[in-house]
Amino acid sequence: MSDQDVLIRIAEALERLSPPPAARPDWSAAEAFVWHADPDHLEPVTQVNRVPLELLHGIDGARDTLLKNTRQFVQGLPANNALLWGARGMGKSSLVKAVHGAVVDEMPGLKLVEIQREDLPSIGRLLRLLRGAEERVILFCDDLSFSHDDQHYKSLKAVLDGGVSGRPDNVVFYATSNRRHLMPRDMIENERSTAVNPSEAVEEKVSLSDRFGLWLGFHACGQDAYLTMIRSYCDAYGVTICDEDLRAQAIEWQATRGARSGRVAWQFFTDLAGRHGVSI
Repeated sequence: MSDQDVLIRIAEALERLSPPPAARPDWSAAEAFVWHADPDHLEPVTQVNRVPLELLHGIDGARDTLLKNTRQFVQGLPANNALLWGARGMGKSSLVKAVHGAVVDEMPGLKLVEIQREDLPSIGRLLRLLRGAEERVILFCDDLSFSHDDQHYKSLKAVLDGGVSGRPDNVVFYATSNRRHLMPRDMIENERSTAVNPSEAVEEKVSLSDRFGLWLGFHACGQDAYLTMIRSYCDAYGVTICDEDLRAQAIEWQATRGARSGRVAWQFFTDLAGRHGVSI
């Protein structure tokens, strides 16, 4: 092998170890993007999976607060990072996507960028890519949580608050989680019982959730709210069914699932629409 061939192989190996920075995204390609690491790039999402904001029921307070915060952000006014936490299937991620869709209709130019939890170590590179862009960006992480010995949260702490560079002015961070402090309660108790300095051990981890300016709680819905959700879907998509039959079928569906939530309501409506030959 010649010296030139050796140099070429070394150069190729170095490029693999240190790939070139991601190219500037074509923001005109879509309203939403998904961030992928290794190699770093933003993938356009031409069709966002979301429901209209007016179809989300039982979460009026959270809806109004997040909508107001997002409008402030798009207008260049102060806005907070938001943590949407609480019961499964109650519309946390649906609300983020619906609010984005509603604000885009009012003020075009707002982009939604989703980052997966496992890609959080690359968030610094993503923010360098977003910093200075003319577009306003909601950076969204769904189902954010951390388990024992999970160090991903450290990548996020300085971004939310306290780092030298901090969060870019054109970026706001929204996350959803089933846990208010982003970690299991037994993990918090274990830290208290085993650490040399229990309060410091817990503080290190729960301080991440404190860096969200907005905490929006989502709680399990009652039967009336569950039925209201389904009726609103029927009215919006033109599924004709009397209240008595709807109630009986919806309650039976809920009983087979052992739970009531916005997700269960949508799953029942999907089945109902299919049986009535209605596309959604």
